[in-house]
Amino acid sequence: MTSVVRKFKILLFFEAVILLILPFGERLFANVQVAFLSSFLIILASGIAHKRMVQSRLKNESFSDDRDALDKIDDPHELFEEEIINDAPAEELDLRSIVKEEKKKVKLFSANSLKYGLKGGMTLYRIGAYLFLFFGFVALKNNHLLDITIYLLSLPLGIVAGYMTLKE
Repeated sequence: MTSVVRKFKILLFFEAVILLILPFGERLFANVQVAFLSSFLIILASGIAHKRMVQSRLKNESFSDDRDALDKIDDPHELFEEEIINDAPAEELDLRSIVKEEKKKVKLFSANSLKYGLKGGMTLYRIGAYLFLFFGFVALKNNHLLDITIYLLSLPLGIVAGYMTLKE
């Protein structure tokens, strides 16, 4: 079964479950359907944007790794790396100057991080998903169909469906 067919079957399954709610009232159905589609589209768009961003960074940058395979298995996050910062005795250390030096090294904001953040956040399908969330919520509110409790309780359905769709 191809990936697209599997994803479509997941969406159809959740839509069939939501369709079973219709006999309990149109208001309930409208809230569940809009909440489901809103959260599903947001998760799907975010996952696709993240995947594309990671793939483009992997393609554009070369990552060198000088650790051997056994070291990667034993310490995958490099938690036990022994890097000597300062080998002077504790009495001779000037903690204020050390803290100032370390603060200078930390960059809170850079143009490069802004570029990657905007690139992942400002994709057309992500903006479309958030617009669907906004206009769906406003449409329910303006038509006096909004039941916030049902709406909020229905959001996790879309999150689960989006996660299952993106999982490979």
